[in-house]
Amino acid sequence: MKDVSLALTILTAMITPAVLILATTSLIVATSQRLGRNIDRARNLSERLIRNLFTKKALSEKEHVYNQLNKVTRRTRLLQRAMTILYVALSDFVATSICIGVVEIVNIRFTWLPLVLGIIGSGLVFYATLLLISESGIALIAVREEMNYVLDVGTEKFNSRHEEDDI
Repeated sequence: MKDVSLALTILTAMITPAVLILATTSLIVATSQRLGRNIDRARNLSERLIRNLFTKKALSEKEHVYNQLNKVTRRTRLLQRAMTILYVALSDFVATSICIGVVEIVNIRFTWLPLVLGIIGSGLVFYATLLLISESGIALIAVREEMNYVLDVGTEKFNSRHEEDDI
């Protein structure tokens, strides 16, 4: 009976990091989707900027597109860094689970090792979430600037049409 109890204790301890593995995997999936959309946006803005460079479009539009491209580039770098850190954290949590099993089976006195690995992994996830928060802030600023630009251009067009109607 003692062997079964010990086995269940070891198994339970090994499964505990699975929750952290699942949470980290969810962050990886969400960040991967954000990164993909961001890369598509960067390509779109790059093409738009290149098309507009040699046209007689207003300088304000060229500056706006360049500004947006600059922000999407910063966002992409943050997302790539967050993805790398999340993958390292995922590896760390898997190593924590394996280490718990090895420490218990071999019955060595390195019980602190799984704890240290778990803390490191949690710290990495925390850092990655800080990067994602920073990226979200840049995204919010970019969306606001985009909407303000569109509203300004729309207002100019609307006002110029009404001025023509008055004449």
